[in-house]
Amino acid sequence: MKLLLLLAAAVFAVTVIVLLKARAHEAQAEAAFPPEGEFIDVDGIRVHAVVRGASDAPPLVLIHGSSGNTRDWTLDIVPRLAEHYRVIVFDRPGLGYTQRAPGSGVSGGETITEQATLLQKAATMLGADRPIVLGHSYGGAVALAWAVHHPDGLSALVAVSAASHRWDTGLSTYYKILSHPLLGPLVIPLLTAFVPDTKVEREVAAVFKPDAVPDGYLAHFGAGLTLRRTSMRANALQRAGLLDEITALMPRYGDIAIPVEVLHGTADTLVWSAIHSEPLSRAIPGASLTLLPGTGHMPHHAAPQAIIDAIHRAARRSGLEPKAMRTP
Repeated sequence: MKLLLLLAAAVFAVTVIVLLKARAHEAQAEAAFPPEGEFIDVDGIRVHAVVRGASDAPPLVLIHGSSGNTRDWTLDIVPRLAEHYRVIVFDRPGLGYTQRAPGSGVSGGETITEQATLLQKAATMLGADRPIVLGHSYGGAVALAWAVHHPDGLSALVAVSAASHRWDTGLSTYYKILSHPLLGPLVIPLLTAFVPDTKVEREVAAVFKPDAVPDGYLAHFGAGLTLRRTSMRANALQRAGLLDEITALMPRYGDIAIPVEVLHGTADTLVWSAIHSEPLSRAIPGASLTLLPGTGHMPHHAAPQAIIDAIHRAARRSGLEPKAMRTP
């Protein structure tokens, strides 16, 4: 009995240490990388949005990928886009500074359709009834769900390195553990407490390959934000449900009737263009495909002008006129 009490005391002590270190790491990250924008309440969910550009410019919504946040956009491309558009950058549920939302995904995460609905409502509350919507990677799947389920809620779609079609490699062990109902809540606090931000920074470099990480990106992005317990859990649950959700969405791509620009780097080894963007461009009537030779998974950093040009094309095709291009 004494041994059991000692064991219980040791487990309790370790748990307290882990939770205190996790909380301290989270507080440090949030102090170093505070919210960049404003908060709006959407059906009881606090949504974080960064809004830049003139109020009378065409609205443009940007949606980040897995483990991301608004800071993936605001280092470089948002200031450029704000010269032409009213840019709205959202944190997806559970990531950055947007709260988690009730999710109905297979693992309990927010589905891409639920996320699209939340962000579409948020955009409307910000005065963007029919914005151009750009999604990157996982955010591209959310943007596609927006176009399928809220066709009157956007003017054009730009899909960048978007996950759009079935793949056969399944869910990685990492996400299987973090999305598990028992293992996830046990492992995630350990990662938050003891994994250094430098580990995340090395993973970021791998995401950019073969392109270099832009100067200042790691200092701006906030690696510690991705290690927070809520963010890690939300990201894992969302990733766990993505394949089934995309599979259900695929038959509806032919219904998308707005202008669509699809862009993908040919050197992307995380989301392969041959599996995703190339068949996507064939599935959507009138979609335009731009392949970026030698570019990896982050073309909005490696080839930002190509992204900006595609947004301009989408704007013109939808009857919108980027602000700097208007005639006096």
